[in-house]
Amino acid sequence: MRHLLEHLRKYRKESVMAPLFKLLEALMELYVPVVVADIIDNGIAAQNREYVISRFLVLLALAAAGAAFALTAQYFAAKAAVGCAGEIRVSLFDKVNRIAFADIDRIGTSSLITRLTGDSNLVQNGINLFLRLVMRSPFVVIGALIMAFTVNKKASLIFAAAIVVLFAVVFAILLVPVRTYRKVQGKTDELTETVRENLIGSRVIRAYSMSEKEREKFRSANEKLSFIQKAAGRISSLMNPLTILIINTAVIVLLHVSGKLVNTGELTTGQAVALYNYMGQILVELLKLANLVVTLSKASASMKRIGEILDTEPSMTYPETSGEPSEGAPAVEFRNVTLRYNPQSDAALSDISFSVNRGDTLGIIGGTGSGKTSVLSLILRFYDATSGTVLVDGVDVRDYTAKDLRSKIGYVLQRATLFKGTLRSNLTFGNRAADDGLIGSSVRTAQAENVIASRQDGLGSEVEQNGKNFSGGQRQRITIARALVKKPEILILDDSSSALDYATDAALRKSISELEYRPTSIIVSQRIVSVMNSDLILVLDEGRIAGLGRHEDLLESCGIYREIYISQYGSVGAGKGGAV
Repeated sequence: MRHLLEHLRKYRKESVMAPLFKLLEALMELYVPVVVADIIDNGIAAQNREYVISRFLVLLALAAAGAAFALTAQYFAAKAAVGCAGEIRVSLFDKVNRIAFADIDRIGTSSLITRLTGDSNLVQNGINLFLRLVMRSPFVVIGALIMAFTVNKKASLIFAAAIVVLFAVVFAILLVPVRTYRKVQGKTDELTETVRENLIGSRVIRAYSMSEKEREKFRSANEKLSFIQKAAGRISSLMNPLTILIINTAVIVLLHVSGKLVNTGELTTGQAVALYNYMGQILVELLKLANLVVTLSKASASMKRIGEILDTEPSMTYPETSGEPSEGAPAVEFRNVTLRYNPQSDAALSDISFSVNRGDTLGIIGGTGSGKTSVLSLILRFYDATSGTVLVDGVDVRDYTAKDLRSKIGYVLQRATLFKGTLRSNLTFGNRAADDGLIGSSVRTAQAENVIASRQDGLGSEVEQNGKNFSGGQRQRITIARALVKKPEILILDDSSSALDYATDAALRKSISELEYRPTSIIVSQRIVSVMNSDLILVLDEGRIAGLGRHEDLLESCGIYREIYISQYGSVGAGKGGAV
């Protein structure tokens, strides 16, 4: 709840005004039975038409004032609830962007999405109802009890007994669902993950005719969620019937007692009606209070889940200032680096050591799962090495600020990611100050000129979500151009030409090698032709170095490299002269 109160501070006024106006509305409501009793006893009984009309106008005034107070309270409650929930979402999103990838892996993407959306919505609903009812309902219940005592003390004992029993029932039921609702949200995470996988992989699922299996998987996750929701619902559903049963029993007893008191003259007909109306008000408010309890149970469970994220301390921290780069140091250096993504898993990388001089090109090749992307993740410090040291310009990557480290690096992923907007906004994503000259030269180097030229609006052309209005090869060339617009000291291409034909790939590598500012290039590829002219080639196998050297040397000394070469060219020497 600490986080909730912190975010509500900006809405102190609204948080006070909403309950206050609800109390004013409740006062109007509590006065209504008294006026009705007055009409019956002093107007109808005396057949005084003018008096009835005057009292009726008082009822209309009470209704108008109550409606105005209710609308004002709703405005303030909604403003506080929506605003506070919005602040919580911003804090959550900010936290997600600051925690390490290891933390995201541990929590789970689907769980983060659920907490940002479903959980924050439940908290918003909880705040809204809380501000409107938390003071109003108890005030009406207690106020009705006090007003009943002013009418007749003997009959009011029924009110007191009913209220005690009702509060006992409400709070007994309240204690059970909170933990259950946390389980509900956990199962919602699992269902979200199932849906997410199906939407992302829908083409693969249909291509392999696995739709029925995936439907069964969804049904299973949905049934688990439904089961636990029903378990929570069964408990919560007791609230309304038990409340109505207790109140109606109290009403029967009240009518019986009131009837006797009217017959003996201790109570007037109007007072009996007023007591009945007060009992009705208590029933309505306790039903509202019961719903409030259920909503707050859900909101409390959701806020605890949100708090878990907000309380998460990033497993990776950065210094306030970066270390000073060494003039003659290699651009990138690994010293006996080992990486485990979690303590229980096998090592993704084991005892990796190599260095790349500034302006040189490093090619990385190896089979699937050999650790190629893991090497890149350590350079960018997406993860920290379990042991050993990763240095950029002679400085440990842990001694850089995140901004300073990543400003040096242009990173192009194999899966090209474009954002909704325009070609210009995507190309300048890492350098908003880039002018048309820099954008144009980067586009030419990335072999993307024809992509821009083919669009009617050029750089102003629209890019749809995930760049789905571009082909895979076009997306790759645009993302390469985006990295080049940064004019990075280190350019990392993670199998980013996989969708390009050999001629375009060769032209791309030739253009990069001719860049005036000579970035250090790190090229990950499955193609021998993409790395064979590199100054240094790193061959990985199951997270270990299988070979390190130039192309000709590796053909002689590294069996894995030679196997890859033969698988692509047929025999040693067949590909000579094929690289650009």
